[in-house]
Amino acid sequence: MRTYMAKKEKIERTWFVIDAQDQILGKLAVAAAKLLMGKGKPIFTSHVDCGDFVIVVNADKVKLTGKKAQAKTYQSYSGYPGGRRVRSFEYMIEHRPSFVIREAVRRMLPKSKLGKQMLKKLKVYKEPKHRHEAQEPQAITIDEVK
Repeated sequence: MRTYMAKKEKIERTWFVIDAQDQILGKLAVAAAKLLMGKGKPIFTSHVDCGDFVIVVNADKVKLTGKKAQAKTYQSYSGYPGGRRVRSFEYMIEHRPSFVIREAVRRMLPKSKLGKQMLKKLKVYKEPKHRHEAQEPQAITIDEVK
């Protein structure tokens, strides 16, 4: 018996819409990462990008449990002395909600060129409207992700 290896030319991709309203950030990121990697597909091959496209809407309405909303921080460093910036979750969700979700999903994907390729299939929007209606995306909840 031979092991099946997926080929990128034969992969069929679908589009999924996840509504982030009142969802917990970690659970939402896990569901999106599984769809982006294609972990739920029977043809999953770890070295091939066989995942689907994911659209996340209502990004500014995502939640954290407990006191994490006050304690969580995002750091960046410019490379210059004194160039470290620390921003709170509350600030980031107000000013850049798409970054919060994209960063959570990025950290769950492979740390390689393949992971960067998978992350390009993630589309995050602050509003409930998105511009991918032509692709006929399927609405899915995070509980339905395998």
